[in-house]
Amino acid sequence: MSQAVAQIRIKNLRLRTYIGFNEEEKKNRQDIIINALIEYPAQHACETDDVANAVNYKTICKEMIAHVETNRFLLLESLTEQVLDICLKPDQVTFADVEVDKPHALRFADSVSFRLAKHKS
Repeated sequence: MSQAVAQIRIKNLRLRTYIGFNEEEKKNRQDIIINALIEYPAQHACETDDVANAVNYKTICKEMIAHVETNRFLLLESLTEQVLDICLKPDQVTFADVEVDKPHALRFADSVSFRLAKHKS
């Protein structure tokens, strides 16, 4: 019998942080939007209905918020990788995919985004 794979999606987590390397960006917090996909084998959680067997997405989200709002980042690449690492922390997680949008980063564009995905080895 095949193992159920859960997908937790955190959609449009809107935060403010210092992101960028221009003087204006260094002085003022900017909006960012985080979307994350977290996968883990969920069969045991499904069968037992026990929170101890599941991935706690609230804990992951709180850690993302604290990390993003208390740090400064020059590049979207670095910010995205750090958020991805937070998503991969729980032992059960096997894969995560994170995209970070920086709204209004370019004239005439809604946003610029950077995306990273990683399988846990």
